[in-house]
Amino acid sequence: MSLSVGIVGCGAFGRHFIEPVRDHPQVGRIALCDLDEQKLAECSKQFGVEECYPSLDEILHTDIEAVMIFTQPWLHAPQAIQAMEAGKHAYTAVPVISLPSGDEMLDWCDRLIEAAEGTGQIYMMGETTVYRPETIFCRRKAAAGEFGHYVYAEGHYLHDMSHNLYNVAKWRWGESWDDSKRGGIPMHYPTHSTGGIIDVTGAHMTHVSAVGYTMPDEDWFLPDTQAGNTMGDMVGLYRMSDGSMARIAEMRRIGTPCLETFRLYGTEGAFERNFSGAVWLTRDGQEPVDLSRVEEPLPEKLAAAKGGHGGSHSYLVHEFVMSCVEERPPRVNAWQAVRFLAPGVMAYRSIQRDGEMLEVPDWGDAPH
Repeated sequence: MSLSVGIVGCGAFGRHFIEPVRDHPQVGRIALCDLDEQKLAECSKQFGVEECYPSLDEILHTDIEAVMIFTQPWLHAPQAIQAMEAGKHAYTAVPVISLPSGDEMLDWCDRLIEAAEGTGQIYMMGETTVYRPETIFCRRKAAAGEFGHYVYAEGHYLHDMSHNLYNVAKWRWGESWDDSKRGGIPMHYPTHSTGGIIDVTGAHMTHVSAVGYTMPDEDWFLPDTQAGNTMGDMVGLYRMSDGSMARIAEMRRIGTPCLETFRLYGTEGAFERNFSGAVWLTRDGQEPVDLSRVEEPLPEKLAAAKGGHGGSHSYLVHEFVMSCVEERPPRVNAWQAVRFLAPGVMAYRSIQRDGEMLEVPDWGDAPH
């Protein structure tokens, strides 16, 4: 069986996925879709894809079987639901949804689960951390039981605003950009820091108490914006469903290079990664981990050029394509995707309530 796949959104991020989709041995047909005629024409020529559509509505009215959506974060959930209801399998970039209102975000989580259950179509969220080499390494250690019982984890997404995030915000809004759209809520985009921990341990966050930091003379995270948030750094302390603990840090005002990773500690072994590298630890000492040698099987062309975000792009494409072909839930299915997101939503709500301990909603496990 070969799969037909449409790429929806050919901008700065989405275009990086066109080649691995086109080159996947199980993809027999690829189409492109974008509202911007120039972007569509450029990508059609660059990647040799002739089938093109000017809107999501139009590509959903074709016999394309699956769509990969790389539009703006606040569109991901509604467009994925629209695709599933049109009889298509759907993939979106992260997060599931990103909005100033946490209540509205959780409502979209409800709707996404209802659509996945009701349509029977496959949904996958493309969380890059799940296929970074440190996560692959820890999955193997976990499968072998070498962590023992999980005790504590730390998830970090350290990404100072000066590392291109000002431009990203303006690109996302395009011509509708104005100063009211500055700022945002770091914990409403938590999947890079929650994803690795949840994926490896198989546990999820159940309760959170969180705090935030406002930088003196802050000029981006301001009260007179859509988000109304003044804090560029946020930290949540969580209880996990297996009895362990976790700390999640979402930092946008921090004097470090970018780092998207986690640390994981068990009763028998532990994994740490920082700017200097990665190590595996036991009571007897530590040994360095060469993450450049950690990988999982991929089709030949995809393995030759894995793409960005720690080489995760090819893995994401492969997992989505094979879950559609094999008719099985992907690793980051709808139920897992909302488990990655909801802890951040509730962390910000806890911050607004002066660190009050709050319950994190859960939608259960994916049906098989």
